[in-house]
Amino acid sequence: MDLVQKLVGGFALDLGPVKEPLGFIRVLEWVFTIFAFATTGGYSGATNLIVNCGTSPVATTVTTKAVFGYPFRLSAHSYQVEGCDQAIGNKTYLQGDFSSSAEFFVCVGVFGFLYCTVTLILYLGYQNLYRQTNRGPTIDLVVTAAFAFLWLVSSSAWGKGLTDVKRAVDPNHLIEGCATLNCVAGDYASMGRLNASVIFGFLNLILWAGNCWFIFKETNFHKDPNPPATMEEGGSVGP
Repeated sequence: MDLVQKLVGGFALDLGPVKEPLGFIRVLEWVFTIFAFATTGGYSGATNLIVNCGTSPVATTVTTKAVFGYPFRLSAHSYQVEGCDQAIGNKTYLQGDFSSSAEFFVCVGVFGFLYCTVTLILYLGYQNLYRQTNRGPTIDLVVTAAFAFLWLVSSSAWGKGLTDVKRAVDPNHLIEGCATLNCVAGDYASMGRLNASVIFGFLNLILWAGNCWFIFKETNFHKDPNPPATMEEGGSVGP
């Protein structure tokens, strides 16, 4: 209870740090981190397979949708191709499980968002506490560097995973399983949102890695521990 009272009583809102690189970049990290995990989590798409049912008297087609989505455990998604006589084919499953890279990427984004939120509160409300000792900037530097490394690993893994997802749901690949029904490839699933997620991931890598320099300047490792003594005006140096 005493700790809560101290925190509430010691809060003093100061927007000045946002005008400095340290706070401004943290705000950018907060925004781009949201974009990174939001464009990946909750995604849902569909690949279309089309069965041609003749050309006389009127050309008709039957469309089947193979639906998939986050976390891209494709082997859990099934579809059944409908023939021209309305007969339903055997249940077919998409191939591949790319959930590990997608979930890892989203996990890094969520924890990065939480860390940005906490540090922004610290920057804007408890600036004196943050700079009171070297401990605050040092811990901030270590955690920020760790997140920069995690963004590198998770963005690279998810970029590779996304490439595999695109290959697995390619309609030109899926029609191989329904060649007897005269299937042709339909519309490809929209992947623009997922492409953006990878871009946001590498943008976060640049932001978090670059911010390490500005946090490093807040630590005693950058500051001169023994500043040169200044002579008083009008003073003299004796033997």
